[in-house]
Amino acid sequence: MESHRSSFSSARAYLRALAQTPARLARRAGSVSFEEVSRVKALSGPDMRRTLRWYDLVGLGIGGMVGAGVFVTTGRAATHLAGPAVVISYAIAGLCALLSAFCYTEFAVDLPVAGGAFSYIRITFGEFAAFLTGTNLVMDYVMSNAAVARSFTAYLGTAFGISTAKWRLTVHSIPDGFNQIDIVAVVVVLLITLVICYSTRESSVLNMVLTVLHILFISFIIVVGFWQGEWSNFIEPGDPKHHPSGFFPYGASGVFNGAAMVYISYIGYDAVSTMAEEVRDPVKDIPIGVSGSVIIVTFLYCLMAASMSMLLPYDMIDADAPFSAAFRGNKNGLGWVSNVIGAGASFGILTSLLVAMLGQARYMCVIGRSSVVPAWFARVHPKTSTPVNASTFLGIFTAAIALFTDLNVLLNLISIGTLFVFYMVANAVVYRRYVVLGTTNPRPTLSFLCSLTLTSIIFTLLWHFAPHGKPKAFMLGACGVVALAILQIFHWMVPQARKPEFWGVPWMPWIPSLSIFLNVFLLGSLDGPSYVRFGLFSAIVVIVYVFYSVHASFDAEEDGFLGQKNGGIRMESRESEDLRLKV
Repeated sequence: MESHRSSFSSARAYLRALAQTPARLARRAGSVSFEEVSRVKALSGPDMRRTLRWYDLVGLGIGGMVGAGVFVTTGRAATHLAGPAVVISYAIAGLCALLSAFCYTEFAVDLPVAGGAFSYIRITFGEFAAFLTGTNLVMDYVMSNAAVARSFTAYLGTAFGISTAKWRLTVHSIPDGFNQIDIVAVVVVLLITLVICYSTRESSVLNMVLTVLHILFISFIIVVGFWQGEWSNFIEPGDPKHHPSGFFPYGASGVFNGAAMVYISYIGYDAVSTMAEEVRDPVKDIPIGVSGSVIIVTFLYCLMAASMSMLLPYDMIDADAPFSAAFRGNKNGLGWVSNVIGAGASFGILTSLLVAMLGQARYMCVIGRSSVVPAWFARVHPKTSTPVNASTFLGIFTAAIALFTDLNVLLNLISIGTLFVFYMVANAVVYRRYVVLGTTNPRPTLSFLCSLTLTSIIFTLLWHFAPHGKPKAFMLGACGVVALAILQIFHWMVPQARKPEFWGVPWMPWIPSLSIFLNVFLLGSLDGPSYVRFGLFSAIVVIVYVFYSVHASFDAEEDGFLGQKNGGIRMESRESEDLRLKV
């Protein structure tokens, strides 16, 4: 038997491993094993402490979401895409997030380990699909956190009445979009990295304090906005000669484009699911924490977007700091409020950074456990019970990106990866309910998922590219009828093979199917460059998997760290027999 990591012991061994790549891909890429995910937990060393309750999760969810979205994406979505109808954009994105949250919750209750979407896809569609999904989500976290950190600088400047430009250094020799050096963002990211390395429980307490303060500021924004705002701003732009009027100035397409952009505002609930391994009572606490935080945050987002739209016409909103600028530009003498909001937004941004960086580290930790990246990332520190290596590495990586990358560049990279991951989880929950390997035939379920996705893609293409008129309406209606027929036929003809023991997505398969449709539809609202960047990153992920990850996980399997071979579960060492998931 080869020794662990023998594929990389020498140049000759690596070339020999490359020659065996097709066979190893066939063995590892589609490997599906709950037992593997359970057993490799031991690679992290000490267990993470189960200290979190449902109220901690709700607080972490609210803290993770409120701040990242409202204070980063709302201004751009309102000014360039949806206008005052950004309120509807948030409602649509919130519905989509809630549907995805149900899918996440079923997995998190059934599989209460760190790793979120990576672990869920790993036990459903195999190692390669999980690696592609997990790396995309980690990159989304890093990009999102970098964007939020740069937004912190803008709001901190507002709190002190200092222009953002004075907080950043401009390097003219660097291309636009990368030439604004932000030292403040780097310092904030590194400080939060130190906090999350110290303790999860203390991080939760700090988040709770900051979140309470932030909600007080949010309530202040909503009350003052509705009190001092003008309803006419919902339909009248500041410059009607150059900007369209009405609540839907850019039509329905603008609303959905705005929903696609603001969707990253909800990535925080995903961070909550990654901490399932540290939840005291997963069956009770996770459903309340995940779904409850999404519902509360959606309500707050819609009220805040409405408040902002009432204060200023949509074409006068500041894309970088929309709320503070809205009060500063209001004619009722509320300039002082912008300073208060700058301080409040800074608290919100700190909480969202704290939670998201907790989540990204746990994703990286579990990916390291599976040996598709170096196991160094999986180590949990014996004193702090936190994944220190993953936290430190990703913290430095986030800080490096926040140093020079502009918000517009980052936001285009984030949305598409997030929607792709949530789409994959919705497919996975359907597949896991209806398919048990070795017992049921997976073809009907796979055919249903592929047909639903194809129908959703056709609907999306018709929506965006078919000329307006009765033929378009007829084709869209026909496409919708076909999708409903496919769903109903599947529901009638294919029985569920697995019933959740504790908590499951209600109205299966309707809710996850709607989630699949909405995710595909929102993906169709993104621009071409986003797909180019997503394609390039995914290509890099595939190259890494083929030339490194599949060989590393193959070696780990051969050495008994992983237990699946040729579709079955095997135990290759006495030590691995004693490693079981305790829930």
